[in-house]
Amino acid sequence: MHYRPLKIDWLLFAFLVPVLAAGLITMKSFTGETTIFARQLLWIGVFFVMFFGASIIDFRFLKRTDILVTLFLFFCGLLILLFGIGTVAKGAQSWFSFGGFSFQPADMMKLVVVIILAKYFSRRHVEIANFKHIFISALYALVPFLLVLIQPDFGSAMLIFLVWFGMILVSGISKKHLLIVFSVGFACLALMWGFVFKDYQKARIITFINPLSDIHGSGYNVHQSMIAVGSGQIIGKGVGYGTQSRSHFLPESETDFIFAAYAEEWGFVGSLLLLVLYALIIWRILANARLGATNFEVLYGMGVAILFMSHFLINIGMNIGMFPVTGIPLPLMSYGGSHLLTEGLALGILMGMRRYARTAHRDDLKHEFLGM
Repeated sequence: MHYRPLKIDWLLFAFLVPVLAAGLITMKSFTGETTIFARQLLWIGVFFVMFFGASIIDFRFLKRTDILVTLFLFFCGLLILLFGIGTVAKGAQSWFSFGGFSFQPADMMKLVVVIILAKYFSRRHVEIANFKHIFISALYALVPFLLVLIQPDFGSAMLIFLVWFGMILVSGISKKHLLIVFSVGFACLALMWGFVFKDYQKARIITFINPLSDIHGSGYNVHQSMIAVGSGQIIGKGVGYGTQSRSHFLPESETDFIFAAYAEEWGFVGSLLLLVLYALIIWRILANARLGATNFEVLYGMGVAILFMSHFLINIGMNIGMFPVTGIPLPLMSYGGSHLLTEGLALGILMGMRRYARTAHRDDLKHEFLGM
């Protein structure tokens, strides 16, 4: 295959920049003299370094089993190491702290799961009707899922499950097997409710059913978030005039609830524009996935789209009271380095794959699908 010079999807890049800027502007309006804005600028710089840096690499080496096994074991090792030296934040032992910076391995683990599943399904596409492949692929996701769940970080564990489930769907699963997967999923949720979920996690789910049932306790965050979103009305209060965030009624307004802070200042019109930008980003990710040289690149791109969509839908959903609070950041907007580093790398890998897109010979594609 011929490897082309740098080949960036500048349309995707054009959609990424205003979303990153929206997060910065929103933070600047209520963080005052804190270092949050300056730190976020640094993390956005890291995002661009990962995006452009990864785009110059030939990622066909990711198809090698030994490389994937090493990546998988390395990040599983980091997740295990957390229980010894990890920092506890918000009730979960999910972070490594280095001076003034922190790193959450679960974010990178989600991307590793995408890559492993893309590799697995790309070699077994014509055999996907065989249920054993659904079971084996579930094992790849189950190990990191459990390691993250017992931290406990329910939000990241749920995202790993959604990545697996989404990639199962796009891999061509039969309707009969889809029904089986749903049944197993509901059974697992029932078992988790009875034996795994802690009281505060159950309280969040109960609050999801009726957010106003405990507005001074487990429902406080959602209640304040809904107030912030609703108070923005049509055109918003204006940048710097969001009372919920500036007066600190809205908790975690720079991370989990940055959408609510943004919606209060920009209103329905601004929120709609943001949703359109996210939709365009997903469109460009899928468009790039379709250009994949082999089935591995196609499935990788679709997995990245699933990862972004899951983050986006869950975060927006919890901001407007449709989902329980899970601590999931809003892609590209929420404060923090781990998720921005991962997002930049995920998209950078996709750009790197563009450099040899659609150059594969028909025989190469045939070998990919037949697992030869």
